[in-house]
Amino acid sequence: MPDNSTAHQRHSFGAFQHRGFLFYWLSRLCATFAVNVVSVSVGWQVYDMTRDPFDLGLIGLVQFLPALLLVLVTGSVADRFNRRLIMALCLAGEALCVLALLLFTLSGSTQVVIVFAVLLVFGVVRAFMGPAQQSLAPNLVPPKDLASAIAWNSSAWQIATIVGPVTGGLLYGAAPEASYGVALALMAIGALLILLVPKPPQKILNDKTSWDTVIAGFRYVWKEKIVLGAISLDLFAVLLGGATALMPIFARDILDVGPWGLGLLRAAPAIGALSVAAWLAFNPIRNHAGLLLFGFVTLFGLSTIVFGLSTLVWVSIIALIIMGASDMVSVYIRETLIQLWTPDAVRGRVNAVNMVFVGASNELGEFRAGMSAAVFGAVSAVVIGGAGTVAIAALWARFFPDLRRARHLDGRP
Repeated sequence: MPDNSTAHQRHSFGAFQHRGFLFYWLSRLCATFAVNVVSVSVGWQVYDMTRDPFDLGLIGLVQFLPALLLVLVTGSVADRFNRRLIMALCLAGEALCVLALLLFTLSGSTQVVIVFAVLLVFGVVRAFMGPAQQSLAPNLVPPKDLASAIAWNSSAWQIATIVGPVTGGLLYGAAPEASYGVALALMAIGALLILLVPKPPQKILNDKTSWDTVIAGFRYVWKEKIVLGAISLDLFAVLLGGATALMPIFARDILDVGPWGLGLLRAAPAIGALSVAAWLAFNPIRNHAGLLLFGFVTLFGLSTIVFGLSTLVWVSIIALIIMGASDMVSVYIRETLIQLWTPDAVRGRVNAVNMVFVGASNELGEFRAGMSAAVFGAVSAVVIGGAGTVAIAALWARFFPDLRRARHLDGRP
């Protein structure tokens, strides 16, 4: 038993035995922390200036559009060039965007169009960073440690998503420029850390650019129906059930908890997700993956409904924690499927497609939520979205029977 326990622990932390992955993980932690500080600050700042739910939706839309419009370019870039260098350049670009938001705040301007212009550039940079970042991890660890790397990557994202919004809310409450200043420093640190990653092996795409090479990612996803089902399920579930964009309204007008409360609400889903990510790092899904996926997507929708109807802070926080925990299972299954089933030569383009799905579910979901709230009100928008997520889970279980029956993430029967 002691030997087995030691071997299991070594396997769970296997990704960190590789120096390159450690620097990569720390870089993602800093960058994601900064993005969450910026996100909660921008949301509160924009709603403070306009008091219009539709503008909260636009925050997500302007960041999603670049990923959609550039999807045929960003994935190919990640397959043709050094992914580590792409990440470093993109992190530097994100730092410049945060600097622009800092200068805007210090100027005292209330021209919200400037914020949207900066966020549009931010979205362009993130569109190039996403495929490179997702595709780099498998180059840093051997296949036997990839599941560990994916789980720890999710943990880094969730840690930053817990602490980042709370920190951003507290800093913004003290001084708006303080939140952007901290985010700027973290972005710079993230860029430096990724440069410390040793140049990894990568199968560079050397074929001449053609329509076939450009759409290879779409063709692969369409051919692999289980992968298509997993990422499209996540797309529509979060597109309908996401309530992040409306949290400034709940914090200010429904729960009356102020900027610090907004940070706490934004952090609550990540608390649940981090708990699940930690569990999965030591106890990866080994059986009944498909059934677990559909079950937790349904739970995500139900907890969204509870959050929408709640007028008590503690009930809202519990509902958000359950939402995050449920979503983490879907994220883990989707990312493991994509990384384990995709050849490295096409991984950048497949991840570009995946990032469009993720962006559509998150940023476009925020636009959907803001638009619905402007028409029906915030509570109705969240409740209707949660009910839609439950319906999507039932429909996808019928449309993708192979995904429902899938037992193992590595393709074994």
